[in-house]
Amino acid sequence: MRALLSVIQLALATLWENKLRSFLTVLGVIIGTGTIIGVGSILTGFDGAVTGVLRSFGTDTLIVFKFQVGPRFGDLTAEERQRKPLSYENAMALKDRATTLERISPYLMAPWNGQINKVRYKGNDMLQVQMGGTDESYALGGQAEMQTGRFFTDAESYHRSPVVVIGEDVYKALFSTEEAIGKNIDVNGHQFTVVGVMKRPSNSFPGSQDKRVLLPYFTMKKLFPSAKENMLILVAKQGQFLAAQDEVRAILRQERRVPLSKPDNFSISTSEQMVEDFRKITSLTAIVMVVLSSIGLLVGGIGVMNIMLVSVTERTREIGTRKAIGARRRDIVMQFLTEAVVLTGLGGIAGMTVGWTISMIVRILMPDLPTVVPAWAAILGVAVSVGVGLFFGIWPANKAARLDPVDALRYE
Repeated sequence: MRALLSVIQLALATLWENKLRSFLTVLGVIIGTGTIIGVGSILTGFDGAVTGVLRSFGTDTLIVFKFQVGPRFGDLTAEERQRKPLSYENAMALKDRATTLERISPYLMAPWNGQINKVRYKGNDMLQVQMGGTDESYALGGQAEMQTGRFFTDAESYHRSPVVVIGEDVYKALFSTEEAIGKNIDVNGHQFTVVGVMKRPSNSFPGSQDKRVLLPYFTMKKLFPSAKENMLILVAKQGQFLAAQDEVRAILRQERRVPLSKPDNFSISTSEQMVEDFRKITSLTAIVMVVLSSIGLLVGGIGVMNIMLVSVTERTREIGTRKAIGARRRDIVMQFLTEAVVLTGLGGIAGMTVGWTISMIVRILMPDLPTVVPAWAAILGVAVSVGVGLFFGIWPANKAARLDPVDALRYE
């Protein structure tokens, strides 16, 4: 142990004598390690934020749409693009026939016809709001939490009442601190009375705004007669989540006339399934980033090997002297390998500091993104940097150990 400490001290002294050269040598290692740790912290924070949003739908919630909701690989298939939309009648069939569902909420989306949906109050307006039509069950099922006022009722939907519930950021943009309840706002050129303001979802996407503008279902249908795209938000009864998925699938296949030999022409998504799909995407991203970061480590390793070969040449007489007084080949190998490992290890620690700094800066600039340096990224970064030193230090160390002491002492 004492011998190892003395070798490390000798390596540190040697590196200190050539500070600038040592720093430039491990710059690639610092960049590579810092990138691994920085990207790892951002991906970990993003994963926590997005999975929190997806799980906020609830563990008993099913989302039914004509194709998969949430993260996915690749584009829609031709068959998915040709699927007919889910209908309000599909929701009513589930309400009449399903025994495993607690709540059924149809959600009618504004048509995708290039129109920019906007709201205005006096001189304030907000563009590209997220408009939707739904019913009272949407709020009762936990999809909307009220900050002030109330959610609209089914009676208001049946009577096509001109009432609206707005998201927190829509309220701030239109009213600032003014009371919104009872005020009339302009929605795409039509007057609606604000009856409630929703709280921003506790688990919203980092940097996203709460731009929801919700109308009663049939009021939305009156405002957008061409709207056809429905999403069904279903809440299963306690303890019947799996049974609810099977029952919903069976009922919808019957309602949508799907032959027994054909697959579903709709998709049932759950929060856990969406989280799993999202993590498949982020894991692929993490692998790509680690591979790209490894290029910096490879460049740094080549630099370490080059500088160690130069060091062997510069210290040929020193090596000859050590061998002449009894140093064994393994002592010489240990000396140069230790120098290489200490050099890249220090680079790894510096890179870890750079990565941690990147994580802190991102957290300050984006408070909604809870970046954190994961243990795996810190350990992997330092371990890889040390491994680079070992791998690229073997050749110079063996070259030094194979020197003939007589020839080495004669070297000028």
